[in-house]
Amino acid sequence: MMKGMVFADRYQLGEFIGQGGMSLVYRAVDIRTGHSVAIKILKSEYNGDAEFLERFQREAHAASLMAHHNIVNLLDVGAEGEHRYLVLEYVQGRTLKEIIQQKGRLSSNTAIQIAIRILSALQHAHDNGIIHRDIKPQNVLVHNDGHVKVADFGIARMTNAFTISKGDTVVGSVHYSSPEQAAGAVVDSTCDLYSTGVVIYEMLTGHVPFTGDNAVAIAMQHINAAPSPILEDNQDVPPLVVAAVMKALEKSPRKRYQSAREMAEALARARDGKEEPATQVSPPGSGNGKGMRPQGAAQGVRFQDARQGSPQTTTRTPSKKGRRSSFWPIALAVMGVMGVLALGILQIYTQVTNSATSPELVGLSIDEAQNLVRRARLNWQQAELHHATIPEGFVIAQIPEPDTPMVKGDSVVVTVSLGPVTWETPDLMGLNLEEAAARLKERGLGMVVFKTASTEPLDKVLSQNPLMGQPCPLSMEVEVTISGGSTMVPSVDGLYFEDAKAILQESRLSAGKIDYAETRDQRLIGKVVAQTPNAGTMVVLDAAITLTIARQSMEFHSEISVVLPEASEGRTIRVTLMEERAEVEQYINIVPASSTTTMLLVPLSSNINGTTLCRVYLNDVLWSEREVRLQ
Repeated sequence: MMKGMVFADRYQLGEFIGQGGMSLVYRAVDIRTGHSVAIKILKSEYNGDAEFLERFQREAHAASLMAHHNIVNLLDVGAEGEHRYLVLEYVQGRTLKEIIQQKGRLSSNTAIQIAIRILSALQHAHDNGIIHRDIKPQNVLVHNDGHVKVADFGIARMTNAFTISKGDTVVGSVHYSSPEQAAGAVVDSTCDLYSTGVVIYEMLTGHVPFTGDNAVAIAMQHINAAPSPILEDNQDVPPLVVAAVMKALEKSPRKRYQSAREMAEALARARDGKEEPATQVSPPGSGNGKGMRPQGAAQGVRFQDARQGSPQTTTRTPSKKGRRSSFWPIALAVMGVMGVLALGILQIYTQVTNSATSPELVGLSIDEAQNLVRRARLNWQQAELHHATIPEGFVIAQIPEPDTPMVKGDSVVVTVSLGPVTWETPDLMGLNLEEAAARLKERGLGMVVFKTASTEPLDKVLSQNPLMGQPCPLSMEVEVTISGGSTMVPSVDGLYFEDAKAILQESRLSAGKIDYAETRDQRLIGKVVAQTPNAGTMVVLDAAITLTIARQSMEFHSEISVVLPEASEGRTIRVTLMEERAEVEQYINIVPASSTTTMLLVPLSSNINGTTLCRVYLNDVLWSEREVRLQ
């Protein structure tokens, strides 16, 4: 818990906001100005990783080149001890992802307004030679006053960088990745426009265009598949807006908009019901310049050639020669119509006889799946992927999805499991903890550590599960029991708390949870009357000993319930009562980390009858206060 720390004698950390793949984010207060800021701190485990340090530095460099009203601006960069950090503008509001999840989908007008602001930020970044490469709703912040800010240039790449590091060939969140990102190819600024297209699609429909069981399946769809039509989910979207979004989602970068500015202008025209400017030259005399559509052309209005002058209102009776000359054009037109009808019938027949439906393949063996694809007269394309739970030779995913209309001869892309990546568990016996962790990391394995009291050297591995040589799937955690050293718990019974704590520290132990027991014996008040574990027990070094302290028996009692949110690390909770303008401690304990809400029922007692103030502290910071009635 870093809350309360001060960086650079200026930024005091407040509540934890969230975390990304490589950093933790806290809200903080700039002590000099009183303004709220956001501080992004590189996770400590990456301080020695050159690739992550480079990425963190890259984000700082990219942010330093930009200052834009639609970008979360960088305010400061620094290091505090082992902590590297960025100080960023704090945006009071929600992410676009949270808004979509709450509302389901947004109106076309709102979606375009947000998209234009995202594109404004991207144009500024692209003008400065920076590609974001991770545009997604989670990285778009919407201030409570409606301002839109693009955040997290953590994997941004300078467009003049000619090399791509090993970890950067495929970057970004797979649901929003462009086809070239999904294929691991070098990207240009149009990849940001594709990702923005995905974000607009999600705003309009309430869901991303492609989903799948794993990242490979989703990436393959970005490369090969077409998203379901927007109008299937939202019939209120104007066709021109649909067309603009689908152009942004073109598989080929050359077919997309070539700049964020061009895309923003196209979306604005589509919102206003204006078509894309035509490329043809206007008819002579129409008064329109080159490249503009003649007024009325979209409604099918026929423009008269200027050489004929004004349209005539006088009618003439056609001559016999005229009637004969008009026969052949009519006959040819009829023949043409019949030819088109015959061609249409032929096409319908061809479509019916050549139509196919993609079979359901997921979960089948290769042989079963290939037989179904063969019967459907479709082609088989295979990709392979290691999977932790699906056995080798069985289908993990397919593109397109089952029951998709296809044409015979089309290809079904099938991802087949290679089974789990399995290593033989290395021999860890006798190694120290650091050596064991390094040996497991070489094979992509994790570790769960248990300590036990032992006379063996501290941190020496005493046992392991699985044993050496046994199979161990990739990313599995090996259970390791190490020596925690040993010491005997001394007796602190009858000692005052501070004296008891000093005796425990001499034995390399610590005072842990404090319980209280009420007594009327004035000689015991403030002294230890019980301890856990008992004196004489062998425990690991640095073990926490629970002490029970006697206190004056109280006449009046109550209790409060304390509800604590989930937390990734342990917290110290302390409860006090106000008695005659002084806070009297009622309860203190360390609450372990929890992935769920924790509720505690804390007893209260006092010699004061009636209502008084009860305060709850977390890590010595006031968490809540309320009035309680003792009786």
